[in-house]
Amino acid sequence: MPRHLLGIEGLSAESIEALLDLSETYIDTSRSLVKRRDVLAGRTLINIFFENSTRTRTSFEVAAKRLGADVINMEVAASSVKKGETLLDTAMTLNAMLPDALVVRHQESGAVSLLAQKVNCAVINAGDGQHEHPTQALLDALTIRRRKGTLRGLVVAICGDILHSRVARSNIHLLNIMGASVRVVGPATLIPTDIDRLGVEVHHSMRTGLRDADIVMMLRLQTERMSGSFVPSTSEYFRFFGLDQEKLKVAKPGALVMHPGPMNRGVEIDSAVADDLKRSVINEQVEMGVAVRMACLDALMGGRRNSVAGVV
Repeated sequence: MPRHLLGIEGLSAESIEALLDLSETYIDTSRSLVKRRDVLAGRTLINIFFENSTRTRTSFEVAAKRLGADVINMEVAASSVKKGETLLDTAMTLNAMLPDALVVRHQESGAVSLLAQKVNCAVINAGDGQHEHPTQALLDALTIRRRKGTLRGLVVAICGDILHSRVARSNIHLLNIMGASVRVVGPATLIPTDIDRLGVEVHHSMRTGLRDADIVMMLRLQTERMSGSFVPSTSEYFRFFGLDQEKLKVAKPGALVMHPGPMNRGVEIDSAVADDLKRSVINEQVEMGVAVRMACLDALMGGRRNSVAGVV
């Protein structure tokens, strides 16, 4: 039975490096005139997104097709899930179709792991609740490594809605494994009370949190996951925790600005910063996402099972 990619937690530094190295080989593929390779010819991937997604689902679809796989996008809104079918019944139905991999996003933490226990194919977690989003952390790491040469020793400030962010959790795990120093920055209402157990510094001020940072990673304010009032208003939030040129001055002069998207301009980031070609690598993150997902699909569905130890 194949192994899955359900999270970053538990991966070794060697496994992460191997996936990043493999991803590097697919950047040139994506940039070439003829982008298709037949690494996964004859294999079938099913995308199942119980939550809306543009970047992640499209990125996986593009990645799989560039590797020659057949891709099916399951429309949950039009599926039997809406008729009352359980997640496990859906898993068993899809499993009977003998796909080679499932890419799953679900609103409940742990749901993807549960599904993975019931199928015979590889499963990739495309985001489960507030738990993990492993391929986002990998693409962020690839973006940083290409710009800075390494992750070891870097100071990374992850800013904003840490409480509701699976991106933050996956990045914290990966950055710690790879030897970076991680800070989380945000209002007390948006930072878990026990976050320091993950080996991060906690800051409630952008001035102290961004001081001498190499990487400033902004997060979306996830109002759809909030029940109750976590911030007084979006304008007040931007005033204290939105990234603008003034706040960015305390970071290192060559600090990179990142955002997983979609961005709320004027809420967590100012357009002048987001569109600064010298500092912002937001569009580069999207490009690296395709290469990383090609590498993950190759590792799980293709012939890389021995070269990416610990993942498959």
